[in-house]
Amino acid sequence: MEDIQKQQNNIQTQQNMQEQEIDLLELAKKLWAEKKLILKSCGWAALVGLVVGFSIPKEYEASVTLAPETTGGKSVSGGLSALAGMAGINLGSSTSADALSPELYPDIVKSVPFSIEMFDVKVQDKDGELDTTLYEYLKEHQKQAWWGYITSAPFKALGWVVKTIKGEEKTEEGDGSVDSFRLTQDQSSIIGALGERISVSVDKKTSVINITTTMQDPLIAATVTNEVMTKLQDYITTYRTNKARKDLEFTEKLYEENMETYHKAQQEYASYMDRNQNVSLRSAQTQQERLRNEMELAFNVYNQTAQQLQVAKAKVQEDTPVFTVVEAATVPLRASKPSKPMILIGFVFLAGVGAAGWVLFGKEIFEQFKTKN
Repeated sequence: MEDIQKQQNNIQTQQNMQEQEIDLLELAKKLWAEKKLILKSCGWAALVGLVVGFSIPKEYEASVTLAPETTGGKSVSGGLSALAGMAGINLGSSTSADALSPELYPDIVKSVPFSIEMFDVKVQDKDGELDTTLYEYLKEHQKQAWWGYITSAPFKALGWVVKTIKGEEKTEEGDGSVDSFRLTQDQSSIIGALGERISVSVDKKTSVINITTTMQDPLIAATVTNEVMTKLQDYITTYRTNKARKDLEFTEKLYEENMETYHKAQQEYASYMDRNQNVSLRSAQTQQERLRNEMELAFNVYNQTAQQLQVAKAKVQEDTPVFTVVEAATVPLRASKPSKPMILIGFVFLAGVGAAGWVLFGKEIFEQFKTKN
């Protein structure tokens, strides 16, 4: 019984395979019969793909790679500890935790204050015909595909009419200043455009920073990349040295005050000695000793402050981060977008699939629907 059941299953399997082969052959015959339609669809799709590919403005990509100095858990150097010990300051083996994690760098670059700083960056195109700010370049000199002008024209006209009716044309332009608390529509859109065109990525293992900028001009892309790198370095340096610089300012002020006090005490002692050279009174000797003690005390305080000033200067230098440029930004020679071959392949593929679907299923469904109606 088991052998008979196996034979029946084998026969059934062979019949199913034959039916599938017949179905595939029938589908292939349908496609072959309508090969002209499929080829014509692919041809038209290729033409449309070429038009689309050449209509989209070129985009150029420039990037730079930085290797920052790691500061997490960094102990104070031995030389600085020795110098601090001479000044009576115990730094010991304290560690400094860096609250500005490299993972926050992308958020810093996309922040509103950072983007506003980029507005006034001077840019020039590769042909030397354009010399303006980054803000004006993104606002007035951006190309788009021909269908973009058609679709945006009604909205621009409507917006202009609304502004004219409400009298907002002048207030929108303003006096050229940027208020980060109250941005205009144009300023907000430019900040959004910068966020899309500038990207920062950080390798969590190595902390290597990669800054990439995409612009419609290769020279502007490289220029903006360098500016983002410089401003990001300045931001990080300012943050990490902020407390050390404040301590330095306070120590310098204290140093000036103690130096003035010492000089004043020194001058008083010298003047008193000049007036009482041949006086042997006990009261005069007591006054002389008191002035000498005040001068020595002022000198000790002044000398200690001078040493603390050197420690504060060394601390600012120590906290200043060092960045190594692993790969500098260069003017790109080829556009990164659009990829015309991929656009062409995508249009042809979709047209071929669509035409095949119409031949195999769509035409039959359409005829059935037409017959019912």
